[in-house]
Amino acid sequence: MLGKTAGGLFWLYRYLERAENTARLIETGQRIALTRLGAGDREWRSVLQTAGSAAGYEAKYGDISRDRVVDWMLRDRANPGAVLPMLDTARSNARMVRTALTHEVWEAVNAGWMEIKDALSRRVSERDLPRVLSLIRERTALVRGATHGTMMRNDIYDFARIGTFLERADNTGRILDVKYYVLLPSAYAVGSSLDNVQWETILRSLSANGAYRMAHGHDVDPRRIAEFLVLDRRMPRSLWFCAGKIRDNLTYLSRDYGTVGDPQHKADVLVRRFMSHDIEAVFRYGLHEYLQDVLAALADISNTIEVDYRFSE
Repeated sequence: MLGKTAGGLFWLYRYLERAENTARLIETGQRIALTRLGAGDREWRSVLQTAGSAAGYEAKYGDISRDRVVDWMLRDRANPGAVLPMLDTARSNARMVRTALTHEVWEAVNAGWMEIKDALSRRVSERDLPRVLSLIRERTALVRGATHGTMMRNDIYDFARIGTFLERADNTGRILDVKYYVLLPSAYAVGSSLDNVQWETILRSLSANGAYRMAHGHDVDPRRIAEFLVLDRRMPRSLWFCAGKIRDNLTYLSRDYGTVGDPQHKADVLVRRFMSHDIEAVFRYGLHEYLQDVLAALADISNTIEVDYRFSE
């Protein structure tokens, strides 16, 4: 496969995943703002921090305002991490690699882009926000479903999956770091005055609320939530699950191409070094430090993939 095609597939699925994750973050901010008195500005600042776009927002607007934050994260073209410009880029990548996609996948990408672009052609009102966020989640999920249902399990599929799970792992790590560490600075203060609603929003922002209750019942325990989102091998947005899928798909690529390169080695190290401990060892090391190390390792794998598979050629 040409490096440019591999890169187009990789970033197509990263941007789709990132757009969906951004919609989930906004939904979480909205939920907290509606359910907790006095949480508004603080929660929206937390949303911006998690998305990595706080500096850009503050440079343009300064003060935190719910309406401006939502517009910044959904449709402001000055924000490269906003949903609309990300989906524009995803569709451009899909057009570039259209011959590598099935008809169903291309149609899902293109139809989703047109529908979401229309929904974001104007500022989204508070009343319409739940519908628009639901639309973004549904249309990106449709692409994922078409991919699983119609794509051959070859190198095309592998690059799509690697892009998806690198982005998903990065998102889980960022949400845990901002929500768990910034809002509760000491790991040993777990279970103190911060109420259960805040912990539930961590689960909701990762679509993990139902799965957590299946695994652990209705007891909202912060340490157990951290363990679930970091080390549970069954949870499709946990760090362990994502790291395992990255490693697996890089292994498949290595077999197809007959070589084992740096990305495969680094993915193996990621799983062995960071996913082989229990949650108590993670807390002893420092949850913030652990998450920062995982995020750095994910970024390094991503950069190495781009170099080794010659995305620029």
